[in-house]
Amino acid sequence: MDESACPYCGMAHPGSLSWTQSLSGLFSNPEKTVRVIIIVNAAMFILSLLLNPSRAGLSMNPFAFLSPDHRSLVLLGETGAIPIGQWGRWWTLITASYLHGGVLHILFNMMALKQIAPLIFHEYGFSRLAAIYTLGGALGFFVSYLAGIPFTIGASASVCSLIGSALYYGKSRGGAYGEAIYSQLGGWVLGIFAFGFLMPGINNWGHGGGLLGGVLLGFLLGYREKRPESIGHVLLGWLCVVGTVAALGWGTITGLLLAFSSMGG
Repeated sequence: MDESACPYCGMAHPGSLSWTQSLSGLFSNPEKTVRVIIIVNAAMFILSLLLNPSRAGLSMNPFAFLSPDHRSLVLLGETGAIPIGQWGRWWTLITASYLHGGVLHILFNMMALKQIAPLIFHEYGFSRLAAIYTLGGALGFFVSYLAGIPFTIGASASVCSLIGSALYYGKSRGGAYGEAIYSQLGGWVLGIFAFGFLMPGINNWGHGGGLLGGVLLGFLLGYREKRPESIGHVLLGWLCVVGTVAALGWGTITGLLLAFSSMGG
């Protein structure tokens, strides 16, 4: 629209807001929101494989099949005690949530995301979902950093944050609906930690930190029935989105530059 004012509402230069409306449309419902997150995760996974395809895992072991080279993951933003403590790469607290160590790793995390994210979207709204997913995941990785985990990646800390916020919602709301959510997701939590203790290499510190972060954020931010969405929620949510884009962009650009410079050397 190039009109100076909307003929219906009188808004000046309505076309100037079209880009913000289009951007908001990407996250206007849970299906679109989940789709965007999955696409970003898939794109980063493919990039991590392409960064050093000769070292990508082609093992018949399903847990190691199509596993990116560890150096590629470090370049793109793997987090942990070494990247943060020794290299000062604090931005990896965000980027690590979008990196995965194999096909099954990303598949399981995205399946869990697809199941839990629509509930959080419905009860908290997009802005608070973005904050819970981003900040809760970063808190999970920060806890694992404090625990001395040298390297870690995966969306599971962020997914556990969503689960934590859902547990808080279910317990706080109560009633048959709230209790059903709390009971079902409580079983999820037991399964997650049982699997983590049985399988080597699982970052239980990240899972626990993300879970507690989700509970805390659910309490602080509130859910729709308890606290209507405010401008503060919107600003925090979009700050998390912009921060994630910036961190992933920085990790991708610097990772590619370092990879290509080492090839040239």
